[in-house]
This record gives sequence, structure tokens and C-alpha cells, in this order.
Amino acid sequence: MKAQERDDLLRALRVRFEKNATRHNGLVWNKIQARLESTPNALKVLAQMESTGGEPDVIGYDKTADRYVFCDCSAESPSGRRSLCFDGRALASRKENKPKGSALEAAAEIGIELLTEEQYRQLQQLGQFDTKTSSWVATPDDIRALGGALFCDRRYDKVFVYHNGAESYYAARGFRGVLRA
Repeated sequence: MKAQERDDLLRALRVRFEKNATRHNGLVWNKIQARLESTPNALKVLAQMESTGGEPDVIGYDKTADRYVFCDCSAESPSGRRSLCFDGRALASRKENKPKGSALEAAAEIGIELLTEEQYRQLQQLGQFDTKTSSWVATPDDIRALGGALFCDRRYDKVFVYHNGAESYYAARGFRGVLRA
């Protein structure tokens, strides 16, 4: 990452951090920036999250692991990560009208993990997300073994979790990710 790109990303993250202070009460930007500057790989991942429309922001600090928790905080599912089926197995199973890829493979390429249902619900405590879109979430193995996958959204001021065939994809469904740095 070039110095100007790094500086631009750090500036964008700082502005978002300051604008959304309720997402990270008690955290100090200078400490977060120092951590990011000492972990160039985290900056690359955050740049990918940003470039795909995720608008990453700090949503917590994991004391046990000594890591800051970043999450996609775009109002709707990140625009650059939609129209994807759930995973590579689902993608391979489609014979016609294949999507451009899968959520799990795209997350791995970026360097993030899909949110779990619990993490998704925690994110929704920080704001209203996915009121017009939906996001794939990590799916338990027993559900995936039967061909299904889970996704969540927010409607009627409530958070809902649903199921769908893992091979399905929609223009309004993407995925949100989490990074610990």
C-alpha cells in the first residue's frame, strides 16, 4: 500500500470513528491508529473492506486477544459484495445462471470472516443496518450439510434470521465481515 493510500484510508477511518462515537465508547483513536500502523496487513484488509462498500468501523475491543474489532458498518449490505451464493460448494452445484462468486470465498480473499448471527445482532444494537438488503451470516455445519445457509436483515425494527438454499443469490443480498486487528 502506497503512503498516500494508507494516509487516505486512516483519515477516512478516523472521520468515521469520530462521526460514530456511540459504536466504540471508551476507545481512543490514537491507540487504534498506532495498532493499524504497526499491522500493515490489517490496513490492506480494511482497504478491501472499504473498496467493496463496507465502510468498516471499530465496534469493540477484545481484551483477551488484545485486538480491536472492525466490522462493516455500511447502512446496507456492502454494494461490492452482493449477488453471491453462500460458499464454493454452492457455487459449484449451480448448473446455470451462476453468480460471480460466493460470500465465503470473497470474505477469505478480503481477509475477513462472515459475521455470526450473534455478531450480527450485536451490530444491530449500534444502529439500523440492512433495512433494504440482507446479509449472509456464518451458518452452522448441520444446516449447511443439508444444503441451507442463513442470512439476516432488519425489518419492522426487528432483526430476523432466515434460511435459504446456499446456492441462491440475490442482488440485494451480500455479506458483512469482521476483522480483529
